[in-house]
Amino acid sequence: MYAIVEIAGQQFKVAKDQKVFVHRLSGKEGDTVSFDKVLLTGDGDNVTLGAPAIEGALVGAKITRHLKGDKVIVFKKKRRKGYRVKNGHRQYLTEIVIEDISVDGKKKPAKKESAKAETKKAEPKKETKKSTKKGDDLTKIEGVGPKAAEALTDAGLETFAKVAKTKAEKLSEILTEASSRLAHLVTDTWPEQAQLAADGKWEELEKLQDELDGGIKK
Repeated sequence: MYAIVEIAGQQFKVAKDQKVFVHRLSGKEGDTVSFDKVLLTGDGDNVTLGAPAIEGALVGAKITRHLKGDKVIVFKKKRRKGYRVKNGHRQYLTEIVIEDISVDGKKKPAKKESAKAETKKAEPKKETKKSTKKGDDLTKIEGVGPKAAEALTDAGLETFAKVAKTKAEKLSEILTEASSRLAHLVTDTWPEQAQLAADGKWEELEKLQDELDGGIKK
């Protein structure tokens, strides 16, 4: 028996005992999770198609480890502008083993992690817009665009002070989980810039940003 299931915004064809690498999940190693966005199941000649998901169907899995994927080089260049940025990125991944495929939903693992909970819904985005107004303008940090600022605010980092207290690795993880289009951003200098902004040291921040190229030290 096999199934096509959506996990963390990606679709996979899975079968029992199969190992799958997905975008980083929030559980710990050894946790049992399940995904309810099952789009199709097949057992021999019997194929069940969802509209879009099959009601009551579940795919159960166990988290075996968290890891990083292979390094990918992202190079950006603007003609006649003298703009060149070269960044490396390693995707945060989670390895899971498929333990059960259930069409009726009777066999449920101990912990359920719905595919819906792994993606950004409309309601949290509305809350993000409200909190953005109350928080700081994070785009004053060089390298932070509107989408990146929205992702940080959605993760509870709506002020310069909170960003300053967050490690660069954690900021990269937040951006990667929010959108693959933000995964290439280099956050090494963001905490330092945020601290200067939080302290109101705008002249020092401007001087630091003059030494940066897209938020990256030259």
